[in-house]
Amino acid sequence: MNAVSPKIQNQIAMIQQVQQQLGTVMQQKAQFEMMAKETRKAEEELGGISADSDVYITIGTVMMKQDREKVLVDLADKIETFELRIKSLEKQEKALTTKFEQLQTQIKGALEGAGAPSAN
Repeated sequence: MNAVSPKIQNQIAMIQQVQQQLGTVMQQKAQFEMMAKETRKAEEELGGISADSDVYITIGTVMMKQDREKVLVDLADKIETFELRIKSLEKQEKALTTKFEQLQTQIKGALEGAGAPSAN
């Protein structure tokens, strides 16, 4: 009774792997959401200054003067890229959550069924 079948052991290993993947996807999604939020804030701040104001961007350890409109276009592109990546990660998260729930149900059913006589 204490021995768990190889099938259940395999499912437990799979659910642990899915759980780890889910954690990684959620962490990546949170990072991209934070970067998108910071980029939107920068875009908002640039939108509030006059067109002839000096704008500087940081490249590595160097600050360079850039055209305000070019910076706004670059920020909009970054936001779009971040949002696409977030949507992709949300799809992965949903798929992994579904797989996790299926495996959880299978394991629970197998463990509950292990106590009952087999119908086969």
